[in-house]
Amino acid sequence: MRVCVILAAGEGSRMKSSEPKVLHEILGMPMLEYIILNAKESNIEKINIVVGHGEEKIRSHFKDDDSISFKSQPIGDQYPYGTGFAVMQTLDSFSDDDTVLILNGDTPLIRSQTIDELIKFHEINNYSATILTANMDCPFGYGRIVRDENAEIKQIVEEKDACQKEKLIREINSGIFVFKGKYLKKALEDLDTNNEQGELYVTDTIANLAKSGKKIGGYNLKDNTEILGVNSRDNLANCTRIMKDRINKNYLVNGVTMIDSQFVTIEPKVKIGKDTVIYPGAVLQGDTEIGENCVIYGTSRIVDSKIGDNVSIDNCLIEESVVGEGTKLGPYAHLRPNSNIGKNTKIGNFVEVKNSKIGDGTKAAHLAYIGDADIGENVNIGCGVIFVNYDGKNKFRSTVEDNAFVGSNSNIVAPVTVKENGYIAAGSTITKDVEEGELSIERASQKNISGWVERKGLLK
Repeated sequence: MRVCVILAAGEGSRMKSSEPKVLHEILGMPMLEYIILNAKESNIEKINIVVGHGEEKIRSHFKDDDSISFKSQPIGDQYPYGTGFAVMQTLDSFSDDDTVLILNGDTPLIRSQTIDELIKFHEINNYSATILTANMDCPFGYGRIVRDENAEIKQIVEEKDACQKEKLIREINSGIFVFKGKYLKKALEDLDTNNEQGELYVTDTIANLAKSGKKIGGYNLKDNTEILGVNSRDNLANCTRIMKDRINKNYLVNGVTMIDSQFVTIEPKVKIGKDTVIYPGAVLQGDTEIGENCVIYGTSRIVDSKIGDNVSIDNCLIEESVVGEGTKLGPYAHLRPNSNIGKNTKIGNFVEVKNSKIGDGTKAAHLAYIGDADIGENVNIGCGVIFVNYDGKNKFRSTVEDNAFVGSNSNIVAPVTVKENGYIAAGSTITKDVEEGELSIERASQKNISGWVERKGLLK
């Protein structure tokens, strides 16, 4: 069985945050979640997360994921700490014959493909342990891979413990390992704190195994960005830039056009159809799905929404809503949560829709508020129309049936139903139902007072 241990117990003091380091987000998703998802994609059957600082928040965030087991690392000056001590908390979670992968909760750029290749390399060659290594032009800060005259790995030496000769080594330890279960258990038993930090290093297990004649593998990384860790806000920003570039390049390869991909932000769970064109400033978030042949202009932000094919979106905010194919939105329209817009509709300039269903072919071209309403097909919503849905205590729904016409500057005071082919004259405040084929007018009589301006001394 493939078992994964993710180390996520560190305090992350350099982040200067009340949040646990591993919950800091990259493109809307916690660092730790990237690692969990990539482990799952690598056919890991059991995932253990070692937690310590911020344990309650981490557990709470992933409480709905039954595939995860949490292991608590005790906190206190009496404990030696270190990566080795953290892995020791998971000894009861794997057997002698299991393949055990060790990942770090603050290295979110590692790819599932790399993890899978690393494990296969380890298993095919029957190594006792395998290290994911990388060659660095500037290896400062990383543990060095020390090999003998036969290029066999003998140990990992941490930066603080390395001599001058060892510091010249460019092959480094990524902090990602694969072990055969029984050898990991034995090597952990032999750890000591004889090092600069006085901690138990999982890296020291390599020397322990090599000394006992066990075969150690080194799988060299192809893309060094995959092992970049996050210890500061600057590191977080750098990893975010890399992740954004990865995501955008993947869409460019798969048929999505970006006028300037540097200024488009797409979160990892978003899906976009081919031949869609995205202009600079767009932000696509959460579980959003964009269809084919769409155009997204300007500073549009789309959150947890489903957009059909051939939709045009111009500088809009769309939240938790559905938009049918062929519809045009904006400029500057706002779809608030639970809006369902039909096919070939028009939601125009400064129109706000909330918790409403709007049928196919309906038009609300400008300056309207549609809240808590069910609008049929081929309805006209004039400029300045307000669906008055709130009495200060409760909200009510209104219904406008197919082919109705609501004139400009009208107020629909819920609950009201406008039946099919009902017409509302401009400037009306409607508080009663409008029957099929009726014209409803609600206005005070107009009165013109001759000479009023001159008598008031306002004549120019």
